[in-house]
Amino acid sequence: MEITGLVREVVARSGITLGLVTVFIQHTSASLVIQENADPAVLEDLIAWFGRVAPEGSRHYTHTAEGPDDMPSHLRSAITRTSETIPVQDGDLMLGTWQGLHLLEHRELNHTRVVVVHVIGERED
Repeated sequence: MEITGLVREVVARSGITLGLVTVFIQHTSASLVIQENADPAVLEDLIAWFGRVAPEGSRHYTHTAEGPDDMPSHLRSAITRTSETIPVQDGDLMLGTWQGLHLLEHRELNHTRVVVVHVIGERED
């Protein structure tokens, strides 16, 4: 799920024109990535790759309390990030032309996720 627009709204409401925004997800089975946002196939391929690297239902997992996607979701989160820091200039995110911020859900069923957005910097008065 792309969350770039939501983060842009928080930055705009903050009034910060030059600084940094840190985005943090408060979970161990979901993650954040900055990735291409022009072609949805990029994320589809990334998610398929996660399935090969950390497959569900492996007999090697001992942590399966919440089902066969429990441990793979933690592994997928471990190789990505729980936070991203993005520069802010002229009141906007300094992302590249094809970059977007995405929340990756690593569980099969959707969960409610909490994302913290912290903006720090200077206001142009």
